[in-house]
Amino acid sequence: ANRRIREERARLEPLVDALLQGRDIDPDQWRWMRQLARDYDVPADNRARVAVGLDLLRKVDVIPVSLVLAQAAKESAWGTSRFAQEGNNLFGQHCFDEGCGIVPAHRGPGQHHEVQTFATVQASVRSYLHNLNTHPRYKRLRIIRQRLRASGGPITGLALVRGLQFYSERRERYIAEVKQMIQNLDLSPRTESP
Repeated sequence: ANRRIREERARLEPLVDALLQGRDIDPDQWRWMRQLARDYDVPADNRARVAVGLDLLRKVDVIPVSLVLAQAAKESAWGTSRFAQEGNNLFGQHCFDEGCGIVPAHRGPGQHHEVQTFATVQASVRSYLHNLNTHPRYKRLRIIRQRLRASGGPITGLALVRGLQFYSERRERYIAEVKQMIQNLDLSPRTESP
């Protein structure tokens, strides 16, 4: 899933560079960028192409493997949870339409969410990456990643975990636990940047 994102980014970067230098891109390239903008929830209509491109660069980027592994292990109880076993959901992702997933056994009164089901584990991973790259609650994660990229620093799970304050109702405790998993399991190599 990260490889696909890297490929999209590799195709996107030269187009944004051209726009930043005042050069136009051809209609097929703009059509592709507009489709990518739809995929990543970036408004494209009636906006300058360069603004669309810069917004896309903030969202079309990889999530470090250490963070993916730690969250998958934590959210799925190392792959043993009912949601992982029955729904291929490794990340506890919710959905909100009746019948879209598995109803949690201990869902609170007045709550209507379900835990989303996926046809494959790969589909769960792709959805998780898309969620972190597009949902407004993870904007901080994307800003941290963008600043690291701009400074030439490594993009690591330990750095990006700070952007997960809304992933769990447990906020800072959740971040500390994921961070501890990355460190204790030695998941983070010296550099995870592509």
